[in-house]
Amino acid sequence: MSTDFDIRFAIDPVSAATMNTDELREHFLIETLFTPGAVNWTYTHYDRMAVGGAMPMGSALTLEAIKPTGTGSFLDRRELIAANVGGAGTIKVDGVDHIVGPRDMLYIGMGNTDVRFASANSDSPAKFYLLSAPAHASHPTRLLRQSDAKRLDLGSREAANERSIFQYVNADSVKTCQLVVGLTSFAPGSVWNTMPAHVHDRRMEAYLYFDLDPAALVVHLMGEPDETRHLIVRNEQAVISPPWSIHSGVGTGAYTFIWAMAGDNVDYTDVDKVGMDELR
Repeated sequence: MSTDFDIRFAIDPVSAATMNTDELREHFLIETLFTPGAVNWTYTHYDRMAVGGAMPMGSALTLEAIKPTGTGSFLDRRELIAANVGGAGTIKVDGVDHIVGPRDMLYIGMGNTDVRFASANSDSPAKFYLLSAPAHASHPTRLLRQSDAKRLDLGSREAANERSIFQYVNADSVKTCQLVVGLTSFAPGSVWNTMPAHVHDRRMEAYLYFDLDPAALVVHLMGEPDETRHLIVRNEQAVISPPWSIHSGVGTGAYTFIWAMAGDNVDYTDVDKVGMDELR
């Protein structure tokens, strides 16, 4: 197996406003998350969030420490959520197997030393989307299913943003140090997410877009409200969203996305709304 990583340094809004398409993609888009038989990480300097992907094939993949964490084991000072966006799989945490089906997530607390990712069938491998942030306490490992998530139905068919938000991590579900993670799916014909837009200076965010047709794409909007930019995003690619940036998008067809936040608090409602008349 192999474990690879790259590092994304924090970019300020003034610098981002001067970037061309290639530069925006280099700093804010993760183009390759899933490689057969490998673990890929992008270590960010936004709240030290690490975003990764593990795609086990014939043999299990081990969660290994990477140089940016500066620790002997990956979870010595971190917590982790693994969301399965592929086929059925299993995650073994310090000798205990957890069956993680499609759209299930597993929370793994600080201090666990032996984490292994496996697929039930290599012909339809699991794809574990990995999200990790620094932790100050150890919380129990918990399996999080979509059916158990807190559901919010928002938007309207007329505005093409009729959607269901599933809060896998919320005040009533699992205790984390700072990770907040959920999934958004859309009603047929709706394609807009997170519009009207908002920012939250107290937390960064990462978006994984998946379930896209190969010919489809998402136009992800970012930047300050009065200085917006965009990224063209394909299936199973992720966007790093700085705390100062809006994070919204529209697809050319059906899609699903997983959103994850880390920062000063775990309050889902702690946002600064942006009026439609403020966007430029």
